[in-house]
Amino acid sequence: MSLPPSEIPQGAIRFNTDSQKLEFYAQDQWWEMVIDTPNLAVGSNTDAGARGLFAGGLNPSPSANTNVIEYINISSTGDTVDFGDLTQARRLLSSCSSATRGVFAGGYTSPPTGTVNTIDYITISSTGNATSFGSLFQRRYGPSACSNSTRGIFSGGISPSVPAPSASNVIDYITIASTGDAQDFGDTTVARWYNSSSSSSTRGIIAGGVTPAASNVIDYVTISTLGYAFDFGDLTQARYGLSSCSNPIRSLFAGGQNPSSYFSAIDYITISTLGNAVNFGSLTVTRGYLASCSSSTRGVFGGGYTNSPAATVFNTIDYVTILTQGNAVDFGDLAVSPSIKTSIAACSNAHGGL
Repeated sequence: MSLPPSEIPQGAIRFNTDSQKLEFYAQDQWWEMVIDTPNLAVGSNTDAGARGLFAGGLNPSPSANTNVIEYINISSTGDTVDFGDLTQARRLLSSCSSATRGVFAGGYTSPPTGTVNTIDYITISSTGNATSFGSLFQRRYGPSACSNSTRGIFSGGISPSVPAPSASNVIDYITIASTGDAQDFGDTTVARWYNSSSSSSTRGIIAGGVTPAASNVIDYVTISTLGYAFDFGDLTQARYGLSSCSNPIRSLFAGGQNPSSYFSAIDYITISTLGNAVNFGSLTVTRGYLASCSSSTRGVFGGGYTNSPAATVFNTIDYVTILTQGNAVDFGDLAVSPSIKTSIAACSNAHGGL
């Protein structure tokens, strides 16, 4: 017997035997879930498909930023393949994407340049070097980014303020299909850096970070409008240097650190609701400063760093099935030299905002 609408929990999932489609319940009605991805690649096929891209980062030996962009086919498993180069070697950058373009913004490059407002872009279905897109509204490193099919949003980070660097509450945005400088969107509820972001087609989610204390705050914005972020709920643990990815229903938050420890925890929320995150599972390796990307079915996590029990940088890639709960399993490795790196950025052409 079907439950009356008043008793159906927000975010509930069902299989409609009439339409043969998965549906989810939100805003007092059932919605059909989009579970297909564009031109999925399978097995060892390296042609365009549901692609995840990893870009930039810090290679510890020798200690230097990298401009490498590499990619995977999210529907398969295996090591990354070389895609091209960013316009600048840098770490602590952020990334968002449409179904056609990947965009990489901000970061920290070698002195004397330091903090940058650079925005690059690539065409995901091809390979090749990034091209200049424009500039962020404010120079900063350690921001986060998310997007729907038209608009990319960048939030938080460290701004090189005078007399000393400071946490930013700035949210700025771009129109992904065009090029040009970012424009002011609004402000987050709290100034922070090393936060993470993900999205559905309507909502952008901003979570964690340093305020300068480790934060458990989750904010949300409506991507199609301009304005301030609102409180969504809390992560299960206050942490920074975490990563986030999503399908249209769920956002996942993985890894990170607080001053005393690093985490393997993966949390999740239902994007269309409000409330605190719930435990999902664990990464294969405890680490922070990793990056993540997704399709409508999989979340993928790559790279990262821990200093416990010893300083270690990873080339690890692991993945989860977003609609289930459980621990991550091995996907492959970041394989393009330098293959071990931290503080990288990632995006895909099939994430939850598309």
